[in-house]
Amino acid sequence: MLACVVAFVNLGFWQLRRLDERRTANALIEQREAIPPVPVAEVLPPDADPAQVSQAIYRQVTAVGTYDAADQVLIRNRTNSGSPGFRVVTPLVLADGKALAIDRGWIPIQYGDGDQANPALYAPPTGPVTVSGVVRETQRQEGLGVTDPPDGRLATLSRIDVPRLGQQTTTPLLPAYVELTAQQPAQPDASPTPVEPPALDDGPHLGYAGQWFIFAALTVVVYPLLLRRNARNKEREAIEAAYAAAHPDDDDPSPVPPVELVR
Repeated sequence: MLACVVAFVNLGFWQLRRLDERRTANALIEQREAIPPVPVAEVLPPDADPAQVSQAIYRQVTAVGTYDAADQVLIRNRTNSGSPGFRVVTPLVLADGKALAIDRGWIPIQYGDGDQANPALYAPPTGPVTVSGVVRETQRQEGLGVTDPPDGRLATLSRIDVPRLGQQTTTPLLPAYVELTAQQPAQPDASPTPVEPPALDDGPHLGYAGQWFIFAALTVVVYPLLLRRNARNKEREAIEAAYAAAHPDDDDPSPVPPVELVR
């Protein structure tokens, strides 16, 4: 019982720490996204080091270039309003010779499902485009997430892994990607749908923490009650066994009135 209580309480405090981390991250996102957009080179230069990349995350940027449809990939198992599909990531070749991975949005599964895929349905515009969006950190495998093959040219990836995508692009990629919010010229009607960013709320962590603390409280209350009930049952069984041994001819299996067991 003590082990369960300690575990439940620790899990509750873990969820509270997760809540604090989420609130801190939300505050950082709101702060950086409130800064006016700037050209991507101002926050993410071609030779950006890890510190510069970290400072660029969640900033609003603009970029001018030409999409490289040949190096485009689909990101599997992405939903939009509950519907299954893919995210379309296309390198945008910049004037400095580098490329920026652009998450152009979501397409339904029938647009990109294996042999039934029709790339024309989500092809990027040809010619120069101006993209507006938010800088995002490359996605990494967490826990038991699917691992993409380390080698070879892949048409789909399990996440927006910029280094893995960079292994198969013609033009070197900048070390982060941009989630598209607007584009000029605008996307055709059949092109990917930009997905709304997740809500900056507290998520389920406070509710989960409350559940773990309730489990701990219930364990403290219920376990002694179960022990007491078990002890009473054993006491009754002992009395009945003793009575049966002393009165072998008595057919009543419960000769002791319940009141005699009340404490």
